[in-house]
Amino acid sequence: MNRYPAPELSDVPEDIRARILEVQDKAGFVPNVFLALARRPAEWRAFFAYHDALMLKEEGSLTKGDREMIVTTTSAANSCLYCVVAHGALLRIYEKKPLVADQVAVNYRKADITPRQRAMLDFAMKVCLRSDEVAEEDFAPLHAHGFSDEDIWDIAAITAFFGLSNRLASFSNMMPNPEFYLMGRVPKQK
Repeated sequence: MNRYPAPELSDVPEDIRARILEVQDKAGFVPNVFLALARRPAEWRAFFAYHDALMLKEEGSLTKGDREMIVTTTSAANSCLYCVVAHGALLRIYEKKPLVADQVAVNYRKADITPRQRAMLDFAMKVCLRSDEVAEEDFAPLHAHGFSDEDIWDIAAITAFFGLSNRLASFSNMMPNPEFYLMGRVPKQK
């Protein structure tokens, strides 16, 4: 599976192991990214610190669903199987829409999303594919939908961060956990 073998959980530093066990307790499994990146502890800490700063922040108008929608859409543009499957699962859960992840991964312009989300994804895709072309006129549609300049920074930062993540997952052949494929599609077992 992975081009670079993941370390055993027992071999990772205690702070990383504690975080991985927290995730396992919450999700019921260890997402492959947590162990795959743990082979380089300093990079793991930096990666997840920035991930959490972007994805878990409570300021601004982006919802958790919006954040996952950005990741799923731009990860599809970057052909990252791991991130499309894993973050698509979270998107389905946060939006409570079992079809939305597939829709935005294939063609967000035809997806069952709001005009606000479409404007957000138009901007994210421009940052993803043509960031050198972002110009002042790209901000007006976002402001018209109520996004602040800080929200716009978040859209761009999430897109850029997951561009890094997509490339790490793709070159290392990181595969999504099987559990991700059904999350948010079928009712959760009680």
